[in-house]
Amino acid sequence: MTKYKLEYIWLDGYTPVPNLRGKTQIKEFESFPTLEQLPLWGFDGSSTQQAEGRSSDCVLKPVAVYPDPARTNGALVMCEVMMPDGVTPHATNARATILDDPDAWFGFEQEYFFYKDGRPLGFPENGFPAPQGPYYTGVGYKNVGDVAREIVEEHLDLCLEAGINHEGINAEVAKGQWEFQVFGKGSKKAADEVWMARYLLLRLTEKYGVDIEFHCKPLGDTDWNGSGMHCNFSTKFMREVGGKEYFEALMAQFDANLDAHIAVYGPDNHMRLTGKHETAPWNKFSYGVADRGASIRVPHSFVKNDYKGYLEDRRPNSQGDPYAIASQVLKTISEVPTEKAAAAA
Repeated sequence: MTKYKLEYIWLDGYTPVPNLRGKTQIKEFESFPTLEQLPLWGFDGSSTQQAEGRSSDCVLKPVAVYPDPARTNGALVMCEVMMPDGVTPHATNARATILDDPDAWFGFEQEYFFYKDGRPLGFPENGFPAPQGPYYTGVGYKNVGDVAREIVEEHLDLCLEAGINHEGINAEVAKGQWEFQVFGKGSKKAADEVWMARYLLLRLTEKYGVDIEFHCKPLGDTDWNGSGMHCNFSTKFMREVGGKEYFEALMAQFDANLDAHIAVYGPDNHMRLTGKHETAPWNKFSYGVADRGASIRVPHSFVKNDYKGYLEDRRPNSQGDPYAIASQVLKTISEVPTEKAAAAA
């Protein structure tokens, strides 16, 4: 038997953006534990805005488990928060109620800023660095500094060793801004891995004395890009049947549901979705082929393949909850009839 360090990780009750929380327990197993072997565990909900002190017990229900590459015999355990009965989802448990489809594929592009001493990494104490231009996918000390790449490379390795389907990294448009991408099949699986990748990044930067700023427009109304979490999505029907008529009906439905999408695409998005800096206005839906200034970017490959494949919704922001984002995308897609499109194909 081996003693395993189980890091139970969950989302707290803070709004509009929950925080990641984690605590460790030690359990013995003959080999790396399966999800079914992991027990429920309790925590003090009064300290996470999920309960009152007079009745503070909340329950953690494991829903996914990954090897913890930063610990010997470690496991990262993604959890849902439940009521004391261990069965009823807590009001803050978004994961328990979202739409899911194992045949729906999601790719999230998580942008963020490194922050140190209250400003983006690489910014001078007063004023700004040279304007945007050389930083996107940049290389060299003057563009990326002396520690950012070290962190993102280590984070990439941690994610891959944990079994997270991390698909790539790059420096982003603003100084001190970076991005990683995560792909998953099914909204719950994809979102679990985004949250776990966020956790690993936050934990990693502790030792560097650097913070991660996920706010979508941390530099406010300036000529610096904000941070998004573009959502690339496809369903089995979109990949295998599709068609121009279905695509146009799908875009009309996204237009009709504009407010519902913006409501779950992350707080303060009006600060980011201004029509500038590669964004569409938050209150106007649009789409275009290869258009990074549209709400939805349509890849050339999608059109060339008879309107089959994936689409990119560029409106979700860096603080968005991937559970809620993926669920709303699936909800809108479900409102578009497929029978006529299938018959035409």
